[in-house]
Amino acid sequence: MSLIEIKGLTKEYADSTPLKDVDLTVNEGEVISIIGPSGTGKSTLMRCINRLETPTSGTIIVDGTDVTAAGADLSAVRKKMGMVFQQFNLFSHKMAIENIMMPQMSLLGKTPKEAYTEALEQLRRVGLESKARKYPDELSGGQKQRVAIARALAMHPKIMLFDEPTSALDPTMVSEVLSVIRELAGTGLTMLIVTHEMRLARDVSSRVLYIDNGGICEQGTPEQIFGHPKEELTRRFVFRIHSWEYTLSAENADVYEMMGQLDDFCMHRFMGEKTATNCRLAVEELTVSCLLPKLKKLGKGSAALRLNAGEDGGEIVLEADYPELMDGGDPFDNSDNVLSLMILGKVAERQKTDTKGTVRFVIRQK
Repeated sequence: MSLIEIKGLTKEYADSTPLKDVDLTVNEGEVISIIGPSGTGKSTLMRCINRLETPTSGTIIVDGTDVTAAGADLSAVRKKMGMVFQQFNLFSHKMAIENIMMPQMSLLGKTPKEAYTEALEQLRRVGLESKARKYPDELSGGQKQRVAIARALAMHPKIMLFDEPTSALDPTMVSEVLSVIRELAGTGLTMLIVTHEMRLARDVSSRVLYIDNGGICEQGTPEQIFGHPKEELTRRFVFRIHSWEYTLSAENADVYEMMGQLDDFCMHRFMGEKTATNCRLAVEELTVSCLLPKLKKLGKGSAALRLNAGEDGGEIVLEADYPELMDGGDPFDNSDNVLSLMILGKVAERQKTDTKGTVRFVIRQK
């Protein structure tokens, strides 16, 4: 049985068209993850479904009600949909439990006692019963988002919409929110999740949508999308998930930019803290102690860095190609770099290569 039917959905703004002629059916009990580059309409799709955005054209039918029709009872439909936003949208002057009670009383007509009992149950469900009387500014970002999830669940929705629920969180807080979403995915609740957490999308989804260029470029099972994508745009996106690349040159030796991009990659790969730390240390030691001094000495040339991360926590390989820096010897065979190579050896294992001007390390994950 379908809970959501979308036909010909288009959303236009003055300077862009994030959605163009989108068709989608969501069946009861499905967990659908929506992935794709930033700015390609993923969040716009979610906001159109909940009618926080007004579509330019097309129809959206939610549990039998056309929410794009004139006079549609949007309040009644929204009672069936819980939505969790990037930002937590909690009332700062209300305690956690009050934030969960309020919509129950105003929209469902529950008594304070009924709403309190339900709110406490949902806080217990997300592991925050002890924080019931805390104010939002007394909670961490992950705890705030779990309160927001509890607030949505207290309405007993038929559909849960998650719009990048971890994007506003520090990496240390992401796992606690993902754990709650994983638990919900196993309950049979219909869920749509816009996410950049690819491991979550792969592990909990019955279907994955890849959105690009204003529409659904490809959809299928997680195995198909992440393992055997058919469309070129999807293949490029999936490849970027597995690989990080950066080129250092005499003209561009911005280590802060490089490390920022590496941190973003490690977060998106949902690496463990130890593995991510080893990746950062290996890249930093390899570049700052070995490659950058050679670049500065020669005043020319470049070095290409690649970090390839395998699926399911598999082998993570760091490579550097630097043939233009071989004048005067290999920086990784220089006796001046013995200490740097010893430090690298603590976080990565060097492998032999037959190509001059190339070095390869396998990152240690324990």
